[in-house]
Amino acid sequence: MTIITEATLRAALLQEGIREYRAPAEAFVTPLAREYLSDRKIELVFSPAEPCETMQVNPGGMPCDPVQKNGEKTYRDAATGANYAEKPENMTHLRGNLLVPKSHPRIALRGKLDTLEAEIVCLQVRAQGQGYSVLTEQLEDALRYTRAVLSAEVRELALGEPEFCGLSPVQLREISHNVKKEIGIAHPVPNRSYGEIGAGLNLLRVRARECELAAVTAFAEDGAQRMDIIQALNRLSSGFYILLCRFLAEQVKEGRR
Repeated sequence: MTIITEATLRAALLQEGIREYRAPAEAFVTPLAREYLSDRKIELVFSPAEPCETMQVNPGGMPCDPVQKNGEKTYRDAATGANYAEKPENMTHLRGNLLVPKSHPRIALRGKLDTLEAEIVCLQVRAQGQGYSVLTEQLEDALRYTRAVLSAEVRELALGEPEFCGLSPVQLREISHNVKKEIGIAHPVPNRSYGEIGAGLNLLRVRARECELAAVTAFAEDGAQRMDIIQALNRLSSGFYILLCRFLAEQVKEGRR
């Protein structure tokens, strides 16, 4: 699903006198974008439906659309519509040839997701080195999940409701809110007795929550309503919490705690 925001319309440099703006049939047009068109008396028209691109839960990595050189109009400022022949150092790609400042909230969100991916891999390495093969594979699933969220944000596609280690969004919420019933331990309080792996899982939980808060900020300022991404990040945090509780419960069972 394509997301059309006010910034999208500004970057399109709609000509004076235009009376119609065509959007893809599956597009979601944000309230601010609709207001932008309405204020200029431009009618929003949806094109006939075409086969749409679907989101995979395990993409190979963050997509990057190639930019075609077009002289002075190679790049465009997403906020002002200004054109550039070369990309300014203080700006980066929002998507395609649309540029935003590197301080833009959506770029900040991408940075936090990138950090989360890196920290998942670091914990994977430690878990594998200590013989936690099941946890290593669970973290691989978490990595795919995180990449799917990042890909959905960058490509402006609907994410859907991906599973985390075989658990649906509803199950993730239910288990994380009832760990005593579902896992057999009380809600744990962070401390050094977690050990290296437990502390690492708790850190991933915190990082996922930071990503969720960054998403709330980014989409509030951008005018896009990406509740799918916000919910997915909330459930990702819950997923890491469940992995932590299961890890600690296993430690108790084995007499290590």
